[in-house]
Amino acid sequence: MDARLHHVQGKTERVKPAELLDLLRELYRDKATLRARHVAGARLVGNYDFNNTYQYVINREDVHLNWLRDALADLGGTAGEIAEPARAAQGKGAEVQGAILREDRDEAKAFVSRWRDRVERVTNARNRIMLRVILGETLEQERFFEQALAGRSDLLGRSADGARTTGSVIATRWVE
Repeated sequence: MDARLHHVQGKTERVKPAELLDLLRELYRDKATLRARHVAGARLVGNYDFNNTYQYVINREDVHLNWLRDALADLGGTAGEIAEPARAAQGKGAEVQGAILREDRDEAKAFVSRWRDRVERVTNARNRIMLRVILGETLEQERFFEQALAGRSDLLGRSADGARTTGSVIATRWVE
């Protein structure tokens, strides 16, 4: 394992690989929990444009989790799986959708707040850059949720000639 250095109160100290492993494992669990919340939230957000945005967010989070699993494996560690939480919101239709979007916006913001300083202390450049990308894309997700709350329908781009999809997405994809 290569030597990793970090600066503490004017001194340069070696960071133990186990510390980096613990940090990556903890961040993985936190991001996997966020992804699981988004999967559960997508079942409650029926608006096509907003639901498509959830699908985009979930796909990017799958990439983030793959990166983190690879980084953990490089250090000899593994990642655990997170169960999808049950999510419910009070109200109907737009009320439920708004509550879910607000919760997810706030969770994205809290995730970045929890991890920003810790990521900057990671001395392994490859891991630090990867973690910065994850945080940056989580900020983008926060912006998506904020724009959805404002009623924006062009979150992932504009439709050709103003074409719109009407109706809503059903919570269960396969019904037999």
